Amino acid sequence: MSRTVAEIVVETLIDAGAKRCWGIVGDTINHFTDAIRRSDMRWIHVRHEEAGALAAGGEAYMTGELAVCAGTCGPGSLHFVNGIFESHRNGAPVVLIASDVARVEAGLGFPQAVDQRKVYEQYSVFCEYISHPDQARRIVTLAAQAALNKGGVAVVIVNGDMFTEKTSDALDWSVHRPAPVLRPSDAELDRLADALNGADKVTIYAGIGARAAHDQVVALAQALAAPVVHTSRAKEFIEPDNPMNIGMTGILGNKAGVEAIDRADIMLCLGTDFAWTQFYPDGKHVIQIDRDPTHLGRRAPVGMGLVGDVGPTIDALLPRLTGDRDRAHLEHALKQWDEDRTAYATSAEEPDPSLIHPQAVAQLLDGLAAKDAIMTADGGSPQVWLLRHIRATGARRFLISLLHGTMAAAYPQAMGIAAAYPDRQVIALCGDGGMTMLMGDLLTLVQEKLPVKLLIFNNGSLGFVEMEQRVEGLLDSYTALQNPDFAALAKVCGLSGWRVDDIGDLEPAMTDWLAADGPALLDVRVNRMELVMPPHVKPSQVASTAMFGVKAVLDGRTKEVVDLLRNNFFR
Repeated sequence: MSRTVAEIVVETLIDAGAKRCWGIVGDTINHFTDAIRRSDMRWIHVRHEEAGALAAGGEAYMTGELAVCAGTCGPGSLHFVNGIFESHRNGAPVVLIASDVARVEAGLGFPQAVDQRKVYEQYSVFCEYISHPDQARRIVTLAAQAALNKGGVAVVIVNGDMFTEKTSDALDWSVHRPAPVLRPSDAELDRLADALNGADKVTIYAGIGARAAHDQVVALAQALAAPVVHTSRAKEFIEPDNPMNIGMTGILGNKAGVEAIDRADIMLCLGTDFAWTQFYPDGKHVIQIDRDPTHLGRRAPVGMGLVGDVGPTIDALLPRLTGDRDRAHLEHALKQWDEDRTAYATSAEEPDPSLIHPQAVAQLLDGLAAKDAIMTADGGSPQVWLLRHIRATGARRFLISLLHGTMAAAYPQAMGIAAAYPDRQVIALCGDGGMTMLMGDLLTLVQEKLPVKLLIFNNGSLGFVEMEQRVEGLLDSYTALQNPDFAALAKVCGLSGWRVDDIGDLEPAMTDWLAADGPALLDVRVNRMELVMPPHVKPSQVASTAMFGVKAVLDGRTKEVVDLLRNNFFR
């Protein structure tokens, strides 16, 4: 029996595990969306394609299963670009159906014609046209297989008229998902064990590649008396139930993590490709274990680079480790970690009830949110408050734009997560800049009945950029935001809404907001004069901030300088 290409594409995606498709209907995908209408797949209508790509990426990242988005030719497909790049960098298995103009018009400068391959092949695991109806099932199967096994976005390009073509191709193409065990050779493991057995101070640095190896990482740390530092992306996987955990390194990290790496004889990197080279030790021995050989030595020179998955590698390594360990290095790091956490807690103390520190908002949320809540955070300061003040429980999940660093990712990603997990508490920590960038999809939350809880850190500015400018000794420029009353706006859009201007009103409002049925928004006016302090403040940063103070005073902004000092240095 002959079927249309549109029907085969939809059927193949469903067979590969896809349950939803995010997008906006129109001309070149009308036959595709009609095939979805007649299938078990759910079409979710967004108001901007970028939000659709972010939502598909959020769904796929959290579930590990295939998600789909689809766009019309030209502007429709191009609007997906930033969300596709974000999702791909997160390793989310997404298939984008990017349509093109009819074949008879291809190559002739027809309106809305775009070379989709040139746009998407630079950041995808698969990018190919369906060039003949008999290819439809095979191409879509290969796309889904690449997305699921390589971890990233696969793009299938289809001319609008191709969807209506029929084929009787009955070959049984299907997606394969192998699960090989990958570890270094015995000789390499012996060499690794010799190095670790001979080292006095080992610090483990665990990344997202260790996500499935929590217990093995803890066991290795105990065997080596090694503190465990984790990347930001690995927080939810490595932090819970880990007595050796001492936080993070990097600009968003803490003193214990930075110092433990700096003091170590060996920095043992497990499944991490952390990009900020200034946080690797100078002249120290780095050993890196990663499943991708192209990552070895990419960020810092390594004394030993081994290919393997973290869990199987540790399982094979542990019997090779010998000798008692001096715990002084570990105890020093754990003591500093206690001091770091105390500093985080006191940073939220409010000297003025009309002044709400964003840290206080995050800490209250940590106590009130469900122990299995799923949280997203916008790039900039909301991600800092989540990483520093929201505890990983082992059941909570987090998604932050840490590799692509885009604005406005939090609540669109939360839409996709809420669609996949309708019975879980899904919370988006939003900046006011991020919220206003893609505000139109508040309507999607209502129309598609997605019960996302939106928390807006409303400081009236692009706060992280403002901080960057000040630390560089510049007057902050063009960062101010004239915001609406977000709570009132939410109510107009059909969401429940709360606004908080005083710290005394925060807890009851947050309690009601979390308990609300359906999507809800909490707008909290937080302190604008808030610096995200790095683990070590360099003299050059102090000098640059002082230079900002001088310039601001000369510019008639003395009150801002006083507030900045009072709220960040003299609390």
